[in-house]
Amino acid sequence: MPRVRLDSGMPIEFQQRVLPNGLTVIAEIDPTAVSVSAGFFVKTGARDEDPAVMGVSHFLEHMMFKGTESISAEQLNRAFDEIGAKNNAYTSSEMTCFYASSLPEHASRSIELLARMMRPALRQSDFDTEKSVILEEIAMYKDNPFWVLFEAVTDRHYAPHPLGHRVLGTAETIKDLTSEQMRDYFGQRYSADNTTVALAGRIDFNEACDHIAALCAGWNPTKPVGRLAPVPRYGQAPVEVRLTDAKVARGYLLGMAPAPAADDDRRYAAAMLAQILGAPDNSRLHWALVESGLAEDAQAGFDAHDGAGDYYVFAAGEPGRIPEIQSVIQREIANLASSLVEDDLDRLRNKVLTAATVGGERPGDRMQRIGRTWTALGRYESLDQEVDRIGRVTLQELRSVAEQLPLAPATIGILTADKAE
Repeated sequence: MPRVRLDSGMPIEFQQRVLPNGLTVIAEIDPTAVSVSAGFFVKTGARDEDPAVMGVSHFLEHMMFKGTESISAEQLNRAFDEIGAKNNAYTSSEMTCFYASSLPEHASRSIELLARMMRPALRQSDFDTEKSVILEEIAMYKDNPFWVLFEAVTDRHYAPHPLGHRVLGTAETIKDLTSEQMRDYFGQRYSADNTTVALAGRIDFNEACDHIAALCAGWNPTKPVGRLAPVPRYGQAPVEVRLTDAKVARGYLLGMAPAPAADDDRRYAAAMLAQILGAPDNSRLHWALVESGLAEDAQAGFDAHDGAGDYYVFAAGEPGRIPEIQSVIQREIANLASSLVEDDLDRLRNKVLTAATVGGERPGDRMQRIGRTWTALGRYESLDQEVDRIGRVTLQELRSVAEQLPLAPATIGILTADKAE
């Protein structure tokens, strides 16, 4: 792979500062950028919840948009609109992020609005109204076969570890959740020393840090309890989860296997293996299942977590052909290491370089990348470093990871309309 420096010609500089209360601010500063992106990353998600309050992180994300003691939800939304900022949020199993992008001249106001919404009113009336919205969202996902299987398999794969928790929670945990429980969770997890502010684009770092320090001066540290690492399921017989739903017309299969964790250097090879096996096009599963007409959908993916990682393989087709589809998947996984050729690496390297180059031109993408990496690993990795490491992945590394952590599912889920299928 040619050593292309994505930052060539772009004087991008990384800076960081830890504020007196423990809040960390990081930035990739680019004087040539035409926008600024800011994100508040809180190291909390579904895996940090007690089982009884599963879904509280995601529910709380919704509540952050309901306004503060001094700003109503309508005023907050209008304020972002007035400066033309694009803002949103998301929750995963391991972090929650609130972000906005704006023109440089509105960066200070955009950061101010984000900081203020990070201390919501959490009014009982808003809580009661939003609970119905969350329950409707859970019901909507029940109509998506992939997510039904993914949640069921993840739950079984990691149980009893909270990495198996559902980000949305369940209808039962959300119905039983109280606003007092949410306030307690907020106080424990939304602290200064559990939050990172990531910035990217054309911005004055020192000025931004001073501004954030003033805005967040009242945030206290809580020294959140560290996470318990899960025990990976290696070398055990596959566990099977059978689900039925009279509304589905197809058969669905999803398998999950242990993979490298977020701080494991093998994660680069693992990500490439998953792409070779099950990228949307020109992958082993695509040619063996979709192009052959055996399945209508086939894919594979990789996700790295704090202390663990997982591969997944998914396929959909005629209910009666699920056993045949499963057999083909097993064959492709078994032959994956021996079938690898240099051309597989070349194609992936070019895709990665293209995606990285496009993303590197957008402050929003850069902000997300450094924010997620810092929240997960507590360190900075430049885009050049990341692309260079991917470019140095060898066939031997791919084969070695495939042997050490084979993609053969340890947990398998099957969804059909009838148990007899």
